[in-house]
Amino acid sequence: QVQLVESGGGLVRPGDSLRLSCAASGGTFTTLTFGWFRQGPGKEREFVATIDWQDRTIFYSDSVKGRFSITRDNGKNMVYLQMNNLKPEDTAVYYCKAVVPGVGDFWGQGTQVTVSS
Repeated sequence: QVQLVESGGGLVRPGDSLRLSCAASGGTFTTLTFGWFRQGPGKEREFVATIDWQDRTIFYSDSVKGRFSITRDNGKNMVYLQMNNLKPEDTAVYYCKAVVPGVGDFWGQGTQVTVSS
């Protein structure tokens, strides 16, 4: 069982930056693939970014490529999403996901990001 806790959301203005954090526990952190997803008002949950356990494969959605960066700190069991040049359309609840090979997916409770002037 993997537990995930997101933090770092908030209310910001367009063009601002935020860094989301995801604290993981209960699993072998270094073998997990992590992803960030988001769900905007009235929308389905969508993929944002993913990073595999060896940091060799990182993918971003086209909507955030060049503005967001996903990183991980295996020593601290943490995954981060640096979000720069935020836009109103980035407003959403952001979720952290861990993929445990042979077991399944685990999700955090989400953190709200609101981008508004």
